[in-house]
Amino acid sequence: QLTKSPYCTLLFLWLPLERQIIIRGKAAKVSTEESEEYFNSRPRESQIGAWVSAQSQKIKDRKDLEEKLDHYTCEFEGKLVMKPENWGGFEVTPYEIEFWQGRENRLHDRLLYKTQNDSWDIVRLQP
Repeated sequence: QLTKSPYCTLLFLWLPLERQIIIRGKAAKVSTEESEEYFNSRPRESQIGAWVSAQSQKIKDRKDLEEKLDHYTCEFEGKLVMKPENWGGFEVTPYEIEFWQGRENRLHDRLLYKTQNDSWDIVRLQP
């Protein structure tokens, strides 16, 4: 979806602290070299997990996943785990970040940072 429309929103929510951060930005696929560097920095079990999971695709049951894990664990026994071709990531360049802090009586604090001519303007929003 991001390759068709790169504009996205990221939301980080901490309910117990009554805080959230909303980031609006533009995503771009990172280079193969960056993906390989990051993949190689991950724990071996996570590298094998990347081969096991076709992320977000439907699966019949947990047993199928565990069987694939057994298969790839055996396949990579004693070998370096290479990055799967379809494995990679996106980098988001933000153009707007909102910090929200819950307060009593719904008088929440909201600070909005927006990029303007290579700098950030900060405004306070009403709850």
